[in-house]
Amino acid sequence: MRVVFDPNQISRPTAIALGNFDGVHSGHQQVIAPITPESLRKFAGDHHSQLTSTVVSFSPHPQEFFSKAPRSLLAPFDEKVDLLRSLGVEQLVLLNFEAELAKLTAQEFIQKILINYLQVEMISVGFDFHFGQKRQGNVTDLKNVWGDRLMIIPEQTMNFGSDTEKSNVRISSSNIRAALAQGDIDLANALLGRPYNLVGKVIRGKQLGRTIGFPTANLELPSQKCLPRDGVYAVTVVMSDRQEIINGVMNIGMRPTVNGDRRSVEVHLFDWQGDLYDQQISVNLIKFIRPEKKFDSLEMLKAQLQEDSQQALLLCN
Repeated sequence: MRVVFDPNQISRPTAIALGNFDGVHSGHQQVIAPITPESLRKFAGDHHSQLTSTVVSFSPHPQEFFSKAPRSLLAPFDEKVDLLRSLGVEQLVLLNFEAELAKLTAQEFIQKILINYLQVEMISVGFDFHFGQKRQGNVTDLKNVWGDRLMIIPEQTMNFGSDTEKSNVRISSSNIRAALAQGDIDLANALLGRPYNLVGKVIRGKQLGRTIGFPTANLELPSQKCLPRDGVYAVTVVMSDRQEIINGVMNIGMRPTVNGDRRSVEVHLFDWQGDLYDQQISVNLIKFIRPEKKFDSLEMLKAQLQEDSQQALLLCN
């Protein structure tokens, strides 16, 4: 998949999915599906070979631009690229969201960006997509130009909960963030359509876990990665150099028992020996086990970690 920042390097004409797509969750995938090469073969006939399957997004996120505050992301840049590539997208175009772009009216955005830059012939968007200065543009404006070559994906929802207490939940990045903040990994994973994961490099820590028989891999994550609530989680781990899935238990937080001075992400792998330093690993969240707490001694912490590990093993299998 090509990643393009310079409009002069865009492969065109294009069939585009337009949006921010943070997390590339199951709702986003419905928006992207109509413009994948496989779908274009069905709906564009012989003309499909001339269209480049393209996702068009913004960098930075418009909300980050207007608020001037960093925004945590469900899928930082590298993760987003990998997720889009796995869906078969041929090209990702990142529009630089700065003052000039923000000032474009809806009609200017259509003419300058979609028609002139991208040479768009087919578009797929969510039903509530807005664009242009003060978000004045909507799907009606796009429909007026592209007609039946515009695919409008309706609101995506899912039934979630127990058999007796199911509720209809909107599939959205904001609802996924809210679920992660509460430690509701079941809901977050259901809305995503896959386990929420933390992808990062293993770095050296204080190695205190070794002293109580629980060596951990300290994970360095992108600064913008959205973390779930502090606490202990059942997880599965995949290493960059192998396909083997390893069960484990993860702690996110300040490590109050050992007077930690910063938030950290540490993973203990079951039945694993080896050097993980500087390796990239992907940690899939399976279940929230308990909140982080301070113990009166390392022995009490060790006993709790043994209990956490047993629970994590049951949840991962």
